[in-house]
Amino acid sequence: MSTLPTEFERTDIGEIQIAPEVIEVIAGLATVEVKGVAGMSGGFAGGIAELLGRKNLSKGVKVEVGQREAAVDVSVIIEYGNRLPEVASEIQRNVKRSIETMTGLNVVEVNVHIHDVIFKAAEKAEDAEPTHRVK
Repeated sequence: MSTLPTEFERTDIGEIQIAPEVIEVIAGLATVEVKGVAGMSGGFAGGIAELLGRKNLSKGVKVEVGQREAAVDVSVIIEYGNRLPEVASEIQRNVKRSIETMTGLNVVEVNVHIHDVIFKAAEKAEDAEPTHRVK
């Protein structure tokens, strides 16, 4: 990916360039901050959604960056019990606000792709404990 300096990124002493990978990380961080997001999804690679930790927040994020605008796609895994449209709307708002605030780019699109729904870790642990039929 290349970086494109915009007119407002030219100063008297040089240029300021923001790599698209930086915008991907901003979008990833803004996404996992939203309540109900269990993690990022690696996409459709092999047809399996991959749950990722905080190590690589640009996974599951694709950006298209122009000189003044950006479009973002995020692929997520949502925790069971949350209203999917509400979580997706909050992701859109948070990603747009974060990118615009930090970079000055106008975000024209934030597409949210929900790849999976998982149970919270605490609920899984309770289910994993064997139940005794007799005492």
